[in-house]
Order: sequence, then structure tokens, then C-alpha cells
Amino acid sequence: MASQDWLEKDFYKVLGVAKDVPEADLKKVYRKLARKHHPDSNQGDAKAEAKFKEISEAYSVLSDKDQRKEYDQFRAMGGGARFTAPGGGQSNAGFEDVFANLFGGGGRGFGGFGGPMPGQDLSATTELAFIDSVNGTTIKLNYSGMDPINAKIPAGVLDGQKIKLRGKGAASPNGGPNGDLVITITVKPHPVFSRDGLNLRLTVPVTFAEAVLGATISVPTLGGDPVKLKVAPNTPNGRVLRVKGKGVTTTKGVGDLLASVEVLVPSHVSEKAAKALAEFDELLPKEDPRADLLNKAGLL
Repeated sequence: MASQDWLEKDFYKVLGVAKDVPEADLKKVYRKLARKHHPDSNQGDAKAEAKFKEISEAYSVLSDKDQRKEYDQFRAMGGGARFTAPGGGQSNAGFEDVFANLFGGGGRGFGGFGGPMPGQDLSATTELAFIDSVNGTTIKLNYSGMDPINAKIPAGVLDGQKIKLRGKGAASPNGGPNGDLVITITVKPHPVFSRDGLNLRLTVPVTFAEAVLGATISVPTLGGDPVKLKVAPNTPNGRVLRVKGKGVTTTKGVGDLLASVEVLVPSHVSEKAAKALAEFDELLPKEDPRADLLNKAGLL
């Protein structure tokens, strides 16, 4: 680096040390900062990479006695002189030893200081049909300058879930591993079904007569044939009926289909039907269905 560039760079400030910092303390500070901002610990973080470059440059100058003396003199003169550092560039004396101690040498590190960089991580957002989120699917993503990416979405993903596909990101600029692809999932709501963990839920309407007398009804399943479900006599509104194994199937298990009973009240009742209903009511036990509610409220 040409020393005239040093005028704009306060290496002491970059490392957060005083101008008279001893060499041993300088090394300790650098080790701490390098460990914090090293790209291996902050993959995909451009700010961390830039900071690591900055502190590495500062340490390579201040850790070299001759360059540090020259840097101090140049800064004191306000940059009036025009000359280059000895040897036409930076001396990394001592720097590579510290780096090797920090990261084990020979490992994957920052370009020029220990090995090839990984490719950049990519992010994407995709919207799935409800049935595809339950059963799993494969989607195609297109990025400018890259071949199309086929991304496999596993069965059972939830709305808002992030899926990381290792090695599906951008290629390394210098022979390192590819970055990762992180996909945020948005699931379209279904008009009938909803998710409850591995279970699927739906609401099943039944008539008043079916709820009272009992019935066998037909219930839809997601992407399959309807199943027969038995409604027991005197089934109350809101009771949940279970169909085993008709929920979400993943590597973690198999869910069920949960059908909540909704007793329908007829919107139109003929005079004859109303009379029959009144006669039916007369035959029922004379119980107040709200007695327990009033009792709990302290009104009885």
C-alpha cells in the first residue's frame, strides 16, 4: 500500500489502541478482533469481511517496527511526503504467525490469508399451495447470471418457515465451496383445511337430526378420497372427531385429520316443521341449558 494512502487511515483507531501501545498488547487486541470478525465465523456477512480486512491491514503495519515508525512519521507530517513503504508494499512480518495461531493455519480463511472464500449465500421467497406445503414439492428458482436452481421443499413446511439448502448458493470466486440458499416459505390458505402441527383440521357441518340421532357422514381428505365418519347420537356442537393417519406425513411422524362438528340451524322452518319441533321439545326433560352458566356467574 502506498504510504500516501496512510493519511486517510487511522490504524490505531481501527484497532482501538493508544499510539504507545506495546507490541504484546497490540497482538492481544488484534487476536480478539480477528476472531470476532473472521469470515469463517460470519459467513455471508459483508460488513464483517470488510472489518476483517481493515483490522488486518492495520495490524500488518503496526506490528512491523519499520512500517510503524514510518507510518507515525508520515501521519505527524500530515502526509506532505510522497514515498512508499519499504519493499514497495506491506510487510506481513508477524501477522501470518498470529493468523495461523488463531485459525490453525491451512484452514479455510479469508482470501490471501489462509484459503479460498465460500460463495455468497442467496435468499429467496416462494409461495406454495397448501397441498404442496403438506406433501412437499420441487420448485425452480432463477437468478441473473446463474443456471436455474431446482430446490426440493420437504413435506410439512409451515408458513413463514425458512429452508436452508446447503451448496445451492453462489459459487466461490476463488475455488471455495458454494454458498447456501435460504428460502422463506409463504403458504396460501386452504378454503377447507388448516394445520395444527402434524394434524389437519376442518369443520364438518351436520344437521340437527344427525347430531341428535347419529349418522354416518362423508368427510373430505386433502388430495385423496373422502372417508366415512360416524357421528354418535347426541353429539354436541364443537365435538372433534378423529380420522387416524390422514394428516401430515413427515420424517417426524404421521398426523391425523381432526373434524370439528358444527350443528346447523335451519334458516327456514315450515309451519308444520315448527309444530313438530314444539311437540318434540315438550317431550324433552325440562332442563335449563344455561343454569350452569348462571351458577358460575354467581347469579343463582
